[in-house]
Parts: sequence; structure tokens; C-alpha cells
Amino acid sequence: MEKLLSEIRRCSICEPFLKDGVRPVLRANAKARIAVIGQAPGSKVHKTGIPWDDPSGIRLREWLDVSPKQFYDEEVFAIIPMGFCYPGKGKSGDLPPRPECAPKWHSELFDRLPNIELTLLIGSYAQKYYLRESTKKTLTETVRGYQDYLPEYIPLPHPSPRNNIWLRKNGWFEDQVIPILRERTKALIL
Repeated sequence: MEKLLSEIRRCSICEPFLKDGVRPVLRANAKARIAVIGQAPGSKVHKTGIPWDDPSGIRLREWLDVSPKQFYDEEVFAIIPMGFCYPGKGKSGDLPPRPECAPKWHSELFDRLPNIELTLLIGSYAQKYYLRESTKKTLTETVRGYQDYLPEYIPLPHPSPRNNIWLRKNGWFEDQVIPILRERTKALIL
């Protein structure tokens, strides 16, 4: 695993497309039981090199009901974004994750993560990649249909503050999905 992680951290296949340069950010350990698959690091995470070290990460940890110490325990959580490097700024937020990372690295990573029992698919990029034809028409429908993907996956919206409107419009998410998410997480942390 360490050899693979070193190789990924030296990866530069996207360099020509990344204005801010390459800095692959991920965490993984063969003992991990929960995989967190998000989009791509944001600008703050690009600077610190710590995944989910931003307001989105704070909200994600609240959803999971875990402390930062628990979340960053690599023997519990593998943190593997769809794109390992910050893709840069777009017109209305960050650009999408680079499409090269997941096909190049994910299957090799998951081959070395035999203990994963739950994968959190955060945002439409992760959901479309992993759920393929079983994704629903919209992210909202996919997240609402979370039971269709249990026990292996739980699809989630991105916890970004930019999604506050979505969260207000979809109160069922906190009432129905968050309790299941916390229950599954707690069972795998203990």
C-alpha cells in the first residue's frame, strides 16, 4: 500500500491542466473499513494537504458524528477523491475533478483495501462512477434512494456550504439519511 500511495502522490498526469500545480491528496490504509469518495480537494486542502480540512469537512464530520481524530484515523477511513488534485476555480465554484485519476488509480487502491464495508459516495461524480446505470436521474433522487445501495454504498450530497439551499429544500435528508449514515459509521468504528 505505501508503495502505491507514494506513486499516486508523485503522479503528474494532470499537470498540464492544473493552473495551481499537482498535489495529490488522499489517505488510505489496508485496515480501513469506510471509504470516503468525494470530488476533488478544494483550494484550502490543496494548500494544507489535509483532506476535508475545510467547512465541507466540518459538515461531513457532523453528518457522520465523528471527531476529527476519528475521521483522520486511516485504519477506519480511507479518503479517496475522484480527482486527487485541486482542479482550479470555475465560474460558479471549483472545476470538476480531473477525469484521469479514478480510472487510473481507484481499482488498484481498492484492491488493497480488503476491509472496506461502507463507501460514501459524495456528489454526483462519485455516484455516477461507482453506481453507473443504477444512478437515478438526479443527485436528489439518487440520495433519496439510498436504501437501494445499502449496505455497500451511501450516496450523499456534497457537504459544501454552497449546498445549504439543497439541504433546506430536502429536509428528509437529515431526518432519514443522516441517522442511517451515523448508525453504519458507528458500527464500523467500534
